[in-house]
Amino acid sequence: MTNIVDLSGRPFHFIGIGGIGMSALAYVLAKRQIPVSGSDLRSTHITQRLQSVGAHLLEGHNPTNLEFFLEKTEPIYQELSTTAVGTSPVSKVASGLCQANHSEVVSKIAPSFPQVICSSAINPINSEYRAAQDKGYPIFHRSDLLAALIENYHSIAVAGTHGKTTTSSLIGYMLLHSGLDPTIVVG
Repeated sequence: MTNIVDLSGRPFHFIGIGGIGMSALAYVLAKRQIPVSGSDLRSTHITQRLQSVGAHLLEGHNPTNLEFFLEKTEPIYQELSTTAVGTSPVSKVASGLCQANHSEVVSKIAPSFPQVICSSAINPINSEYRAAQDKGYPIFHRSDLLAALIENYHSIAVAGTHGKTTTSSLIGYMLLHSGLDPTIVVG
């Protein structure tokens, strides 16, 4: 089985939720009523905005941060098909970009266990990241989540060296003011 981001309502936990790209994805999920938790080193106006839409924020990186949703629901198990023992299921993109090489693990993961989202900024020795690996939680790079979110929609991507944020913001502004209802992720 390939690791696929589950957007059906299973919780997400973001390590480094206050980053501009990570916070945008967390915001989209929270607005869609998907349970979101996340940790960052400090509270900012970005993390406060996430809290205002229902995300649960935890200050600092600590392995116990991963347990937020475990306390909220009873475990109901589902089997993950896997190929190796002793490592965490990590998408191919996440294994390269989160600076770790992992095969999929033979384990049972409760649907209440969070899907962990990280970016390239997360060091593989981060205590939360290591705990997610040790517990066998599915770990995805933020680009995996973005791909899952836009998979069934028309999309516009902006690339280049300079002006990406400005250009993306202007496109979003035009789409909003043309009467469309776009989901805009900038960052």
